Amino acid sequence: MYIGQTLRNRYKIIKILGSGGFGDTYLAQDIDLPNHPLCVVKRLKRSPDPNILDTCKRLFDREAQVLYRLGNECEQIPKLFAHFEENGEFYLVQEFVDGENLSKEIYPGKQWSESEVVQLLEEILEVFTVIHGKDIIHRDIKPENLMRRHKDGKIVVIDFGAVKEIGTLLINTQGQTIPSVAIGTRIGTSGYMPNEQEAGQPKLCSDIYAIGILAIYALTGVNPRELAKDPRTGEVIWRNQANVSDKMADVITKMVRYHFNDRYHSALDAMDAITSLKPKPPSNKTSTSRREILKTLGWLGTGVGLTVVGGKLLQGNSEPGIESPLNSISSRSESEIKSPETSKNLSLQTFTFETVTVDPKGTITNRRQLDAQYFVEDLGNGITLEMVQIPPGTFTMGSPSKEAERSSNEGPQRQVTVRGFYIGKYTITQAQYEAIMGNNPARFKGAKRPVENVSWDDAVAFCRKLSQKTGRSYRLPSEAEWEYACRAGTTTPFYFGETITTDLVNYDGNHTYGSAPKGVYRKETSEVGKFPPNAFGLYDMHGNVWEWCQDDWYADYKGAPTDGSARLSGNNNQNKLVRGGSWYFSPAYCRSSFRNSNTRDGRYIYNGFRVVL
Repeated sequence: MYIGQTLRNRYKIIKILGSGGFGDTYLAQDIDLPNHPLCVVKRLKRSPDPNILDTCKRLFDREAQVLYRLGNECEQIPKLFAHFEENGEFYLVQEFVDGENLSKEIYPGKQWSESEVVQLLEEILEVFTVIHGKDIIHRDIKPENLMRRHKDGKIVVIDFGAVKEIGTLLINTQGQTIPSVAIGTRIGTSGYMPNEQEAGQPKLCSDIYAIGILAIYALTGVNPRELAKDPRTGEVIWRNQANVSDKMADVITKMVRYHFNDRYHSALDAMDAITSLKPKPPSNKTSTSRREILKTLGWLGTGVGLTVVGGKLLQGNSEPGIESPLNSISSRSESEIKSPETSKNLSLQTFTFETVTVDPKGTITNRRQLDAQYFVEDLGNGITLEMVQIPPGTFTMGSPSKEAERSSNEGPQRQVTVRGFYIGKYTITQAQYEAIMGNNPARFKGAKRPVENVSWDDAVAFCRKLSQKTGRSYRLPSEAEWEYACRAGTTTPFYFGETITTDLVNYDGNHTYGSAPKGVYRKETSEVGKFPPNAFGLYDMHGNVWEWCQDDWYADYKGAPTDGSARLSGNNNQNKLVRGGSWYFSPAYCRSSFRNSNTRDGRYIYNGFRVVL
C-alpha cells in the first residue's frame, strides 16, 4: 500500500504510523465525509498459505464484531468504522485518537506517587469494567496501548489482542497450522504476560496481572522486563523498590499473583479494591423525622399542593413508573416565604409547563400540563437566574438490577429522604456565568447555551461568588438531590419513561436505548430549555451537558448517607461526581441513575452545572 492510495474510494492513505510482523497501520482521511476527518487503517498482510485464508476470515469477522460492539458502548475504545477483505488482505478502519500513549508518562527511572497510581488504576479499570463485562480479554495491556486523549485527558484503550491472532496465523506458516492454534496463540508483551497467557490460555484476570505490572512500573520506575521473580514461587519481587502503604501494596500484589486463582477475577473486582483504598466518610444513617419534614413544610409555604406522609409524596392520578408525580404545586400565583438560609424574603411565582411520557419505542403517549413555583435572582444587566422549588420526599435511589445497560456502581438501591430545596430551572448558561465570573470559557458559544469547559473547582467558585452577590448560600447539588430532582417521582430509566429520543434530549443519536430509533447527533450543545422538562419543571436533566455534583466518587452506594447529603471523604478527593449525560454520549449515559466521575480540575467541553439553594 502506498501514500495517496484510496481504499474503497473512501479512505485516503496519508502516512504510515507503524509496521509489524503481521501488518501495517496508516493514518488516513475519510474523504466521503465533510471536512475529511482522520481515521486509522490497519492492514493485515496477505497469507502465503491459501489453506488458512478461511480461518483468517472467520477470526477477522469475529474480531470486527467485538470491536464494533465495544466501540459503540464505550467512548474510551476507538469506534470501528469498517472492515473488509481485498486480495487476501484484511483491513480495519477505526476512529483516530488524538493523543499520546502512556509511554510518555511511564518510563524507566520515573516514579509516581501512590495517589497518582491509584488515580491511574481507576481510570484504566473503569474502561476495563466495560471490556470484561463483555467477557473480552485484551491480552496486550502496556503503556503503548493506552492513549491519553488530548481533548479530555481520558484513557483510551487501543490494539486489542484478538486482531493479532489473525496476524499470527498469517505469518506462522512454517509447519501445520490448524484453526485451534489461533485460539490458543501466545499473544502479549514480555514482562506484562502472566504464566497462563504465555501458555496460550488467557483469562480475564490475565489483564488484571498486566494492569498490576503497569502500576508497579509507575511506582518503581523499573521496566517490567527487569523485574525479578521469586525462583521458588514465581511471584514478582517489587515491594522493596516502591514507597507505598501496606494496603496499596496488598492490592497490587494480589493483582500480580503467580496463580490466576489468587488474583482479582475481573476489572470490577479490582476496581472495588482500588476504591477501598480511599478514606471512607462516616456513615450517616439518620433519616429525616416526620417532625423535621413538617418543619420543612413550614418554610416551604402553604401554597404547596402536596401531602407528605412518612416522608413520601402522595398525589392522585399516578401513571406507571411514577412514584409521586407532581400534578400541581400551587394554585397561588405568588407567595412570600422566608428562607432558612437568609433573612431575605423570596417572592415565589408560578409557571406552567408541559411534560410528556413515551412508550418503549419513544413515541409520545401522554402530555400533561403542570405547575411549579420558582423565584428569580437578579444577576444584573438584565441577566436573571430562575430557581425552582423542589418539595421534600423519599425516593428509591439507584437502578434495579434488570435495568438495561446499568452499571454495578448504580447500586445497591436504597431509600433516601431528601429535604426541600431550590434548584436551577436550567444549567448555568454562558450569560449567567459571565455575569458572575467575568469570563466565558465555553467552546460552543451562545448566551443561552450552557456554560461548559468548566471544572468542579470553577463551579464551586461560581457558587461562592453568587452567594456573595446575593446574600444567599448557593452550592452544587448533592448526588442524591440531583437524582431526586431528575426523577421527579419516576422510577423508569428516564423521566420521560422507558427510553428517550433526540426529539426530547440532546445526546449522540447514532446510539439507541431499548427499542427507540436512531436520531440526530448534533455534535454540540443546544440552548437550555429547548426540550420538554420533567414533572418538577426542570429542563435538560438528561443530556446536553454533564452536571457537577458536590460528592466525591465512590464505586457504589455501600455506606452512603440516606438523608440526601453529599458523600465526602474529607481528604480533598480529586474525583468528583457528574450526572445526566451530554450531547457527546450515548442515551444509556443519560439515565436518571447513571453515575460518572471526572477529576475536579478537569475542564471538558461536555461538563456544566446547575446550582442549589
